[in-house]
Amino acid sequence: MNFFQEAGMLLRKNIREYGMYIALAVIMLVFTLNTDGLFMSSRNLSDLINMTGYVAVLAVGMTLVIVIRHIDLSVGFVAGFLGAVVALFLTHGMPVWISIIAVLVFGAIIGLINGFFVANLGIPSFVVSLAGMLIFKGLLLMSLVKTGTIIVANESFKAIGNGYIPSLGDLNGLHISTLLIGAICIILLIWSDFKKRSVNIKYGFEVLSMPMQIIKLLFISGIIGYISYILAGYQGISWTAVIMFIVVVVYHFITTRTPLGRHIYAVGGNPEAAQLSGISVKKITYIVFGSMSMLAALSGVLFTARLASASPQAGTMFELDAIAAAYVGGVSAAGGVGKVTGTIIGAFVMASLTSGMNLMGIDISYQYIIRGAVLVLAVVFDVMTRNKGK
Repeated sequence: MNFFQEAGMLLRKNIREYGMYIALAVIMLVFTLNTDGLFMSSRNLSDLINMTGYVAVLAVGMTLVIVIRHIDLSVGFVAGFLGAVVALFLTHGMPVWISIIAVLVFGAIIGLINGFFVANLGIPSFVVSLAGMLIFKGLLLMSLVKTGTIIVANESFKAIGNGYIPSLGDLNGLHISTLLIGAICIILLIWSDFKKRSVNIKYGFEVLSMPMQIIKLLFISGIIGYISYILAGYQGISWTAVIMFIVVVVYHFITTRTPLGRHIYAVGGNPEAAQLSGISVKKITYIVFGSMSMLAALSGVLFTARLASASPQAGTMFELDAIAAAYVGGVSAAGGVGKVTGTIIGAFVMASLTSGMNLMGIDISYQYIIRGAVLVLAVVFDVMTRNKGK
């Protein structure tokens, strides 16, 4: 098999995964050309990552919810309400980390309550979460009824949404810490990829040819290096990006390397068969919904820190953005299929569309239509590839 045949076969076998990466690359290229390079400027790319952070965190949790064939419409206002709660804690002098941990625990408890109604009482998740959306919208308004908006003055907390990692110095105007982190990521990528290759060869699994493996690593390393270089030209990597990266790494590990992850996908693929094989569907439902609302709390923290305030509008449309990111990122509407890494790409696709269209001055009405069309195309793509697989 020659190089081009192998490349074509690789693309066909992984079209669901690679399609979103290709779409993101095309979108970024189009907007870069139409904004005379402004879209990929250091400041805009940094703002794009910070803008994506709170939605991406929500979308990671939503991925698992959709994988097990459920939905959670309450997460937007759970994020808004718990963002207001953390703001109230801070205005009353509670330490930052205790406030954050407290709302994360509150979020997990809320998710477990949702899981109880879904797993134990058999109420459809759509109904449970729709009721939750209304309840937490009301609680958000109640928590802000006296002030309208809570301004957060704590600088440490605001740094979570607007701060950047410290620099080890300046190299021709570039943020050295960011460049070093980019280099470390490339080294770890190459090391882990060759380690995985050696393990697959040892056990007789199929691997890419060495030329294809090297080209793949060069391509991914080039993207990491280029993004690191661009970010280093502004203020470097933000704390929002660090938090988002940690969430993705943790959930990617859980879903790909642990029995819990395998059980989640087994439940999503066939709940009845999973139950018969000894997997507790109720337990998985509890864990997934608890995780979802905990991430909603983290999303609320990021959003409140970014705006340095809590307002009655916080959380509006968050759940729809998260659902859209998950579907665009390759999560199947039928359940059982979807990756956390793909969802993050989906979040960046939707955020890039918004950022690029704003830079081009496209009317907001057209923006909604275009984003809706992209979501429909993503679901159509899912259905077509799934039917082709059958």
